[in-house]
Amino acid sequence: MLNLTEVVRQLKTERAQAQGQLEQLDAALKVLGSLGTVGRRFGRERTVTRKRRTMSAAARKRIAAAQRARWAKWKAVNRRK
Repeated sequence: MLNLTEVVRQLKTERAQAQGQLEQLDAALKVLGSLGTVGRRFGRERTVTRKRRTMSAAARKRIAAAQRARWAKWKAVNRRK
């Protein structure tokens, strides 16, 4: 029983050391992350919104027709099997 108690104590000590190392790594990553980014202020990232490109009705019709043709071709090949 004495041996088991010693093992548990040692594992708790190692866990505490590992937790301390993780905290140090997190702090280092936070510092390095804030140094290398453009557009950050006070640790917050600004999001850039892009204007979405609109598609004309004719383009949507062409794309839909091409997709219907692809499906028809795929269905014709798979019916024969």
